[in-house]
Amino acid sequence: MAENEQAARKGAADNPSLLAALKEVVGPDGWLEEASDTAAYTQDWRKRWPGRTPLVLRPTTTEQVAEVVRLCAQAGVGIVPQSGNTGLVGGSVPRDNGDDIVLSLNRMNRIRDVDPANNTMTVDAGCILAEVQAAAADNDRLYPLSLAAEGSCRIGGNLSTNAGGTNVLRFGNAREHVLGLEVVLADGRIWNGLKGLRKDNTGYDLKQLFMGSEGTLGIITAAVLKLWPIPRQTVTTWIGVPDGHAAVELLNRAQAATGGQVTGFEYMMRAIQDLTFTNLPRNRDPLTQPFPAAVLMEANSGEEGDGLRTTIENVLAGAIEDGLVLDAVIAESQGQARSLWQIREDMPDAQVISGGGVKHDVSVPISRIAEFVDVATPMVEKMAPDAIVIAFGHLGDGNLHFNVTAPDAASLAALLAQESTINDAVESLAVEMGGSFSAEHGVGRLRLRQMKLYKSDVERDLMTSLKHALDPAGTLNPGKTVDFG
Repeated sequence: MAENEQAARKGAADNPSLLAALKEVVGPDGWLEEASDTAAYTQDWRKRWPGRTPLVLRPTTTEQVAEVVRLCAQAGVGIVPQSGNTGLVGGSVPRDNGDDIVLSLNRMNRIRDVDPANNTMTVDAGCILAEVQAAAADNDRLYPLSLAAEGSCRIGGNLSTNAGGTNVLRFGNAREHVLGLEVVLADGRIWNGLKGLRKDNTGYDLKQLFMGSEGTLGIITAAVLKLWPIPRQTVTTWIGVPDGHAAVELLNRAQAATGGQVTGFEYMMRAIQDLTFTNLPRNRDPLTQPFPAAVLMEANSGEEGDGLRTTIENVLAGAIEDGLVLDAVIAESQGQARSLWQIREDMPDAQVISGGGVKHDVSVPISRIAEFVDVATPMVEKMAPDAIVIAFGHLGDGNLHFNVTAPDAASLAALLAQESTINDAVESLAVEMGGSFSAEHGVGRLRLRQMKLYKSDVERDLMTSLKHALDPAGTLNPGKTVDFG
């Protein structure tokens, strides 16, 4: 048996010569091996998939990444690419058998170039999202990807998971912000596709293969990102509405009146608002009384003046007359706008404080999202009579976090015992309505079962064919996304 085949059987932990070679590639400051040092890299944010690794590598160049990947490929050893490790589906941590190497890109954090005239920025994969936003702003430009974790998540992870966030309505998902990529392939070769072109009609658009693949087809090391002009007007408003149907109609009116300038449109049922105000009392209800649901709407414009605010005020006035809006408040400063967004961003943490629950990241066509809530809510309440539905999310792009919690610890245990049953009911309903069981969080480990349930044979065959073609040894992020068995 060849030496590399023996190593593949042994795994990374039992291959000291490989570990020594990997350490040499990244240098003395580029690796961690003590359990106390590697712990942050082997535990996911939700603490559901604890893993083990004999070595965390922290390269500083694409060439180092390529050599690490080449050595692991020769040895048949799994390698787990990792950026900010803020994902929610277990896609960025090693397996618990201790056989995988963790490759952290966090030290690859250079802003390589900003070209305001071309409205592009070239960045390393390890750049923190908030720092990319700031670098764009320093050049009087906007990079629009915005997530609650933007202070710690990194561009490589954002692109490999095709992150969504609050601005998808106007600017699209992460993949729509990318003009070019640099990728290390499974055999260690480097594909340099760092072009800042908006038109390049020369065959397959290879970059699209790697965005959303969660590191299973190649490792993104750099990207050319699109930039936009800085908004000169921003109007942020918190709106009380009777239900999702009213919210959808309000969205359509606002989009029509502003010419598509609505950038964010978040929908929050009463229960998740109350949970957030109770568990994180730094947040207060912006309105004078509780309403069945709320919308956080933001619009922006490149024009100076207050014309956008006048337009939004007129939309709200008409919607109040028609019973679509029950009350509303418009932020009078950036600080007030920030406090409104803080309420929305704190909602996931408010659930954690309550002990968690059963979570769903589904999407349906915007035209059916209110119907989805109307059907799914009583369905879940019938399955778990003590449960509390705390749905919220990006109604503007059809993505809803339809989560379920319990009133106390005793009820929570009973609820979690039904997790798979509730998952199947909610996700099946979304798929039946023309939607998806994972709108923005990805697949990772969490949703491998759903991939088998809801992806067609043709889809699974195509994905498996791509995996076998680009990573025939299966060493890139093993056990994630396309592990169909």
